[in-house]
Amino acid sequence: MRKLTLEMVPSRSTREAMRPLFDKIHSYEILETLKIDLEECICIDLVEFVLKDDVDINDLRYIGDMEILSVMRSDGNRHVCLIKHHEPEASRDEFREFDLNIIYTAPTMISENRMVISILGEQAELKRFLELVRPTAESITNMTFKRAAYQKQDVLSALTERQREAVIAAYHHGYYDYPKRISSEELSARLNISKGTMMEHLRKAEGRILREILTGY
Repeated sequence: MRKLTLEMVPSRSTREAMRPLFDKIHSYEILETLKIDLEECICIDLVEFVLKDDVDINDLRYIGDMEILSVMRSDGNRHVCLIKHHEPEASRDEFREFDLNIIYTAPTMISENRMVISILGEQAELKRFLELVRPTAESITNMTFKRAAYQKQDVLSALTERQREAVIAAYHHGYYDYPKRISSEELSARLNISKGTMMEHLRKAEGRILREILTGY
């Protein structure tokens, strides 16, 4: 397995397509890709946004095509969020072309004038990815191929059984959706525990998940 890291300047058409995104933010970094559904054209990611000075994260439901499901941590204008990316209808065919046997990894950072994308895969798959990405770039300023081993730890293994049960139930029942599809009272009833106990499980689970993912940042 090899790791491909690309640094590139987005093409004019790419910048134009991303303009609504950068009306609100300076840049964003994908910390972890949790799910990619190429049939439905959605991604679930953990993302750190750097917002512009006059933007309040609490006023946002969407940033471009990214729906904010939950704000996990805030520090000044930096906000770590759980997001769902909805690929626009017009570009779904192109999105589905990325149905490759690859793993998205760090660093992956996007700003208006610079993109860094990192993926893991076999050489043939990485070359195909490069062919698909080239048209979106005005220029590729740096590119590295190197041998790599993917050693992702299952972050849920860091949780206690009760914490894992609570966070999985919260996700599946829409507690992290915006707007929520289930209230904290309804979720605690489904889990047959008090609301206070459930909220404690979720807070501790979210903290542990963030520590696992962000270790080394």
